[in-house]
Amino acid sequence: MEEREKVLVVIPAYNEEANIQTVVDELEQKYPELDYIVVNDGSKDGTARICRERGYELLDLPVNLGLAGCFQAGMKYAYQRGYRYAVQFDGDGQHRPEYIESMRRRIDEGYDIVIGSRFVDEKKDFSPRMIGSRLIGAAIFLTTGVHVEDPTSGMRMFSREMIKEFALNLNYGPEPDTVSYLLKQGAKVAEVPVKIVERTGGESYLKPGVAAGYMARMLISILLIQNFRKR
Repeated sequence: MEEREKVLVVIPAYNEEANIQTVVDELEQKYPELDYIVVNDGSKDGTARICRERGYELLDLPVNLGLAGCFQAGMKYAYQRGYRYAVQFDGDGQHRPEYIESMRRRIDEGYDIVIGSRFVDEKKDFSPRMIGSRLIGAAIFLTTGVHVEDPTSGMRMFSREMIKEFALNLNYGPEPDTVSYLLKQGAKVAEVPVKIVERTGGESYLKPGVAAGYMARMLISILLIQNFRKR
């Protein structure tokens, strides 16, 4: 299999008809050096229709798999086509493509996972987002000895070896507990500072109640369940 030097931008998309055109058009027009694939996760709105009408690179899942299954489908695509780099990139417009090159350079330095961190250069605050991320970061440090400033960031780049891990193993969701597990397995993780912008349309699924449950699940998984996880 010939290795592709380009970065593949994996864009999980569920009900992103308000944002997907802006996201992909910017990639196509301003960043032609990047490849991308929109993974439509069984959207109930016009996300898939917009992608087909505009000729976007599309992997159209017939049912909703959730973020883990949707992202893994994108990683299988990356693995089967020999990409050396794959970056998880939200379809809501919050992630910015200008940071992808600095993430790629860190992969070339020998890192396996590079996280686009919102907090590396940011003044510390006491927002629920910051507090939750700090708690998860503390749990990762307690169990791995590695400091991760922004473990909940959804903008992550993966090396060829990590692409293979995510593509071929079922129990690999793109979440902080998987990052913690991979650190235990010897993966090297770096962070680069990024800015996240507010979504301009649609609605985030991570409402306060959902976010609290998510944080609790991640803490339990990192502190307890990861001790029994098998590769």
